[in-house]
Amino acid sequence: MTLPPRAVKTTHPDRDPRATDPPGTARVHGDEPLLAARVHRPSDLMRFLAGLLGVIAVLALAGIAHNTTTGITSDITSGATKVHGLSTTLGDLLSGAAVLLVPLAFTVERLARRDGMRLADGVLAAVLAHSLTLGLDWWVVEGAGEGIRNALTRGPQPGGGLTDPVHGYLVPVIAYMTAAAPAGRPRWRVALWSVVVLNGGTELISGYSAPMSLALTVLLGWTVAHGTRYAIGSPNARTTGRTLLVELRKAGFRPATAHRAPDGPGGTHRYYVAQRHGPPLDVHVIDRELQASGFFYRLWRRIRLRSAAVRRSPRSPRQALEHESLISYAAASAGARAPRLVATAELGPDAAILVYEHVTGRTLDELPDAEITDELLSGLWESVRALQDRQIAHRRLTGESLLAVAQGPARLTNLSHGDIAAGDFALRMDIAQLLTTFALRAGPERAVATAADVLGPARVAAALPLLQPIGLSRSTRADLRRYNSDHKADPPADDEDNAERDLLSRIRRLILDMVPETPAAPVRLERFKPKTLFTAVGGAIAVYSLLTAFPATQIDFAHMNGAWVLAAFAAAALSHLAAAMCLIGFVPRKLPFGTTLLAQIAGSFVKLVTPAAIGGVALNTRFLQKSGVRPVQAVASVGVSQLAGLACHLVLLFTFGYIGGTEQGKDLAPSRTVIAGLLTAAVLVLTVTAVPPLRRFVAARLRPLLSGVVPHLLDLLQRPYRLAVGFGGYLLLTAAFVACLDASLRAFGGSASIAVVAVVFLTANAVGSAAPTPGGIGAIEGALIGTFVGLAHVPIEIATPAVLLYRILIFWLPVLPGWACFGYLQRKGAL
Repeated sequence: MTLPPRAVKTTHPDRDPRATDPPGTARVHGDEPLLAARVHRPSDLMRFLAGLLGVIAVLALAGIAHNTTTGITSDITSGATKVHGLSTTLGDLLSGAAVLLVPLAFTVERLARRDGMRLADGVLAAVLAHSLTLGLDWWVVEGAGEGIRNALTRGPQPGGGLTDPVHGYLVPVIAYMTAAAPAGRPRWRVALWSVVVLNGGTELISGYSAPMSLALTVLLGWTVAHGTRYAIGSPNARTTGRTLLVELRKAGFRPATAHRAPDGPGGTHRYYVAQRHGPPLDVHVIDRELQASGFFYRLWRRIRLRSAAVRRSPRSPRQALEHESLISYAAASAGARAPRLVATAELGPDAAILVYEHVTGRTLDELPDAEITDELLSGLWESVRALQDRQIAHRRLTGESLLAVAQGPARLTNLSHGDIAAGDFALRMDIAQLLTTFALRAGPERAVATAADVLGPARVAAALPLLQPIGLSRSTRADLRRYNSDHKADPPADDEDNAERDLLSRIRRLILDMVPETPAAPVRLERFKPKTLFTAVGGAIAVYSLLTAFPATQIDFAHMNGAWVLAAFAAAALSHLAAAMCLIGFVPRKLPFGTTLLAQIAGSFVKLVTPAAIGGVALNTRFLQKSGVRPVQAVASVGVSQLAGLACHLVLLFTFGYIGGTEQGKDLAPSRTVIAGLLTAAVLVLTVTAVPPLRRFVAARLRPLLSGVVPHLLDLLQRPYRLAVGFGGYLLLTAAFVACLDASLRAFGGSASIAVVAVVFLTANAVGSAAPTPGGIGAIEGALIGTFVGLAHVPIEIATPAVLLYRILIFWLPVLPGWACFGYLQRKGAL
C-alpha cells in the first residue's frame, strides 16, 4: 500500500547474470531474501509435547490402574471368542497387506512429485521410532513393574513368551507417514489411520495385543514424527517472487516487474507489481509459515484473555484467504474507504495470494506530526463508523493500518484481522484502540474531539471501560510505555497530578468531562493475571516441597528435646518482626507495622521461587511503591537497607570470628580468619580495578545505585531514631537466626558456643545469598553442616538433623503462611 521500494535487480541463481531476459518476460526487482531451506514450526513442537504427555499418561495409567486395564483386556478377550475364525483370518490378511501397501503407495506418489526430501524426513523418523520401540520393549519386559508389564502385554502365547509391549512394525509406519506427509493431503492421513484402526482391531481380536499397548503404539509413532519434524525442520514452502509472477499470469494479469515491499503485520509477504497494460497492484502472500508466526504469543493471549478480547486465527492458508476476502468485500459494501480487492488465487495447499489495487500513500507511523490534521483523523473515523454500522470489527487499528493518501481520503488497510457480525465488545475495543493510536500521535484532546464529532459522544463513552493496556495491540502497548515514561521524566508545566501523566488516564478524564454519567469501572478482559498464575504455581510448589523435601526418616523426632524445639520456633517467629524493623528503619515515611510484617512473611513464599538475593529485594521494592513511596525513593530505601545489612554482616562475622577463634584455638584463629577474608577482598578489588571491562561493568551498575543510595543515606543520618530502628532490626534479626540455629542444635543433644554458632550462621548465610538456587536451597544446608562438622567438631549425625530442623523452621514452615499473606496483600492492593 505504500510507495514501492527502489528497484534493485535480482538475478536467478541458475542463470548467467550477463544474459538478458527475452522480450515480454516479467522480472523480479527488489531485495528478494534467501529463504531458509527448513523451518521449525511451533505447531510441531506443541504436538510433540502433547504426545509426550500422552505417552507418560499411558505408562502412569498402566502402572496405577492395574485392575481397570486388566478388566478391559478380559472383556475384549471374552468378546473375541464370539467372532468367527474365518473373519479373524481375513482381517489379519487385510491388515497385514494394508500396512505394507499404503506406505508403499505413499512413497511412490511422493517420488512422482519429486518430494524426496520429505521422504528422507519420514525415513529418519521411522528409524528413530523403531529404535525407541526396541528400547521401550526391553524396559517393559526387564525393568518395569509388574503392573505396567501386565497392562502392556498379553500371554503367554502359544509359541511361548509375552506379546510385544509396543508394535515394532506399526510405530515406524505411523512415524514415517506422519513425518513425510505434507499438509493439505487429508487422503493420506485418512488412509494411515484406517490402516491403524484395522490393524489394531485385528490384533485385539486375535489376542496378540493389549488395549494399552495399542494406545502407546499410536502415541509413540505420532510423538516421534512431530519431534523429528521440529528438530530437523520442515521443507520451506514459502512463495518466491518468480512463482508469484507465474501465478499472476495464470490469473489473467500481465505483470512486467515485481518489487518486494516491506512485510505487513504478522510477517505477511507483500509485492508491488507493475503491469504492462493496467494499474499497479499490491499482492499479499499467505502461507503456512505465516500462520505459524507468533504462535506462542497468540496462544498466551488466548489463554490469558477472555475469548471476546482475542481473535481466532485461521487454521490454513485457504481459510485465511476466504476470511480476508470476505472482510474486504464486506468493508467495501459498508462504504469504508479501503484498497479494493481485485483477485484471489490459491497456490496449492500451502499458500494463497490476494491482489489489491495499489494506493500510493504513507502510513500514520510514517507521517510527521505536522501533517496529522483533524481532517485526516475525521476521515479515518468516518471509515471506522461505516464498519461499526455494519458490525464489522477491524481489530488492528494501529498506525501501520491507517494510510494517508496524497490525493484523496485516507484509507484503512490490513483488514485480514477483522471480523464480520462482530459483537459489541469487539466494536468498542476498536474505538478504544483507535483513540489510543490517535492520542499517541495527535494528543488525547484531538483524538477524543474528532471521535465525538464523527461517532457521537455516546459511542465514544461506551469505549471508556475498555481503555486498558492489556486490550491494546502489542505495538501500541510498547508505544504507550514509552510515552508515559517520557512524560514522567518531563511532565507538562500545567500537569500537577502524577496520574494525569498517564495517557489513558487523560483520555478517560476527557471522556468523563464530555459524558459525566459514563460508567468508568473497567471491564475485566483477563481471565487471570500473571501474578495470579505466579501465586498458584508457587503455592503448588510450596505444598509439594513441604510434603516431599524432608521425609520423617531424616529427623528422629522421638529423641528431640521439645523445650529447645519450642525455643527455636519462637526465635524463628521473632525473625519476621526483626525483618519488618529493618525495612521500616530505612524508609523516609511511616509504614504500618502490621502490613510491613505481613510483607516480610510473604517474602518467605517469594524466596521459594526466586534466588535468595533477588526475591526479597523485589518484593520490598514493590511493597514500598504500593505504600505510596515514589519509585526512586523505594529503590534507594531498599538499597540502603541492603548496604546496612551487608555492613552489619561483615562486622558481626569478623567480631564473632575473633571471639570464636579465641575460644576454639587454631580452628577459628582470628589471624587466619580475618587475614584470609581481607586478602580475598583485596584480591577481588584489585582484579576489578585492574581489568578495564570489569571496571566499567561494575561502575555502570554501582553508579545508579550510589546516585540514589548516598543522598538517601545522608538524609537518614539526620534521623538517628530511624537509623537505630534499622540497625537494631538487623542485630535482632541476626540474633534470632543464631538463637534458632543454636536451639535446633541443642534439641538433638549438640552444643557449641554462641560465637561459634554465629560464625557458622553468618558464613552459611553469605554462601546462600550468592547461590542462584531459590532460597539458597542445597547451598545453605551444605555450608551449615560442613561448617559445624569441620570447625565446631559437631558430629555429623547431630549436625544434619539440627540443620534440617533449623531450615524447616526458618525457610519451609513459613512458606504456606507466606503464600496466604502474599495473596492477601495482592487482594488488598499492597503488592
